[in-house]
Amino acid sequence: MKIKIAVDAMGGDLAPKEIVEGAKDACRDNQNIEIILVGRPEKVEPFLVQKKASDNNALKQIELRAADQTIGMHESAAMAVKTKKDSSIVVGLELVKNDQADAFISAGNTGAVMAAALLKLGRIKGIQRPAIAVTIPTSEKPIVLIDAGANLDCKPANLVQFALMGTAFSEKVLGVKNPKVGLLNVGSEKGKGTETVKAAHDLLENAPIDFFGNVEGRDVTLGTADVVVCDGFVGNIVLKSLEGLASVMFNEIKDVINATTVNKVGGLLLARSLKKLKHRLSQDTYGAAELLGVNGICLISHGSSNRNAIKNSIMTAETSVKKDIIQKIQQEVQE
Repeated sequence: MKIKIAVDAMGGDLAPKEIVEGAKDACRDNQNIEIILVGRPEKVEPFLVQKKASDNNALKQIELRAADQTIGMHESAAMAVKTKKDSSIVVGLELVKNDQADAFISAGNTGAVMAAALLKLGRIKGIQRPAIAVTIPTSEKPIVLIDAGANLDCKPANLVQFALMGTAFSEKVLGVKNPKVGLLNVGSEKGKGTETVKAAHDLLENAPIDFFGNVEGRDVTLGTADVVVCDGFVGNIVLKSLEGLASVMFNEIKDVINATTVNKVGGLLLARSLKKLKHRLSQDTYGAAELLGVNGICLISHGSSNRNAIKNSIMTAETSVKKDIIQKIQQEVQE
């Protein structure tokens, strides 16, 4: 049976064109999925046309579900979800709720996706607060940062549940065996940090995970831990800082290469290696963050997602469905 993935065709700065193209790319590469594009037909249909021979089979795996409303990036999340019941976000999540889709992806309003997911899907039994798990590339391997922005203020018990969910994601989606879990702190020594972090440290020592201990900011990109746990306030700052740093780094490399003729020649020689490096470090490579803890698979892609990011988000969603990440989280919480 094919895995059905609902995709918000109206979400993101580059919608609907890049969303549709990403869906077609995913279908070209994978005949075991079906895509339900959710959005306004008059906006989406112009891109659902065959431009080349390979489009024919891909389009057979795609259907369009009408949703006449959209939620803007700057709208109030809670109010929009309540008043725009025919929005692409709400309709897409209803498909998951009603078992008409196995997963939902949106590059739209993050707050609206989280609010609608909680409203439509509810929480996994035992989960106090869902959290955003984002995959971050490092020099050795991808790691998981959780929470990346869903919960700005947390209790120690919340951080423990984030660790359990992050462990499940690392094992099932990234394929890491017995992942090491680190608690993000201002120092590696036990006893450092806020009262909440210190209390969480004590709880994590007795949790059914491989708890490494405290990790510092530099350890995130070094890959010291496979799962890095923090509250959403800290996690979102870390994530946006890394995104900004990567952008500056590649712009600086580009400026240096273009500075002189000799540098340009060297750049040509290094072009293939630099392209591989950019691909490995790009946020588009992993596509989307996953909202863990809701009772259904829901992925949130960044607002500037291009076709490659959407394609990879679909691949991540497929893996989450095949590996039954929901059941794994349920098992982790019950233990």
